[in-house]
Amino acid sequence: MTRAVAYYRVSTQRQGRSGLGIEAQRTAVARFAEAEGMIILQEFTEIETGKGADALDRRPQLTAALARARQLKCPVVVAKLDRLSRDVAFIAGLMVQRVPFIVAELGADADPFMLHLYAALAEKERRMISERTKAALASRKTTGMKLGNPSNAADAAANGRKISVDEADRFAQTVLPIIASIQRSGIASLRGLAIALNNRGVRTARGGRWQVSNVRNILARQSPANLLL
Repeated sequence: MTRAVAYYRVSTQRQGRSGLGIEAQRTAVARFAEAEGMIILQEFTEIETGKGADALDRRPQLTAALARARQLKCPVVVAKLDRLSRDVAFIAGLMVQRVPFIVAELGADADPFMLHLYAALAEKERRMISERTKAALASRKTTGMKLGNPSNAADAAANGRKISVDEADRFAQTVLPIIASIQRSGIASLRGLAIALNNRGVRTARGGRWQVSNVRNILARQSPANLLL
């Protein structure tokens, strides 16, 4: 039976005292371990007190989990990738610690490269949401200041469309490697790809679940020379 240690994290003392979040993580890890024939030897729970905790010296429980995993020569299991961090650089730093990480939500076959891709995708999604919000506010401000000027209104609309296209292209370049990985596993249909993306916890650019049309649109943005379907 495969051995592992588990790591749980909540972001506030209040969550830690109440158990909110911790039990959900523990349940997810326990179900994953049972399905994979894995035994959890030890659990480490991190309760953060504020922002700026994406550094190992501010994560004593994660540091302890890494040390224990090295000693036992086993992986560290987390419920979701964001329980390690929401920062790509921090995730990349963990990948060089020579300790395997398993994310229950993504499955045992998600290797370090895929974990890095998922982290990059999540970070890009947050950045895109921020950019869309700023662009919308700027467009409204411009339209309000130049009210009644068709030329300015048209320019604002054109700029908004360009931003949307650029965002879609950037999102596609991030998610296409994940789709390629799924295709290499033998899943070829658009519906199958949508199901696989949803099962892996990947969200669309708008944060929703994947449908056939979403997958088709993403695949349409890759170079014909690189099409796998």
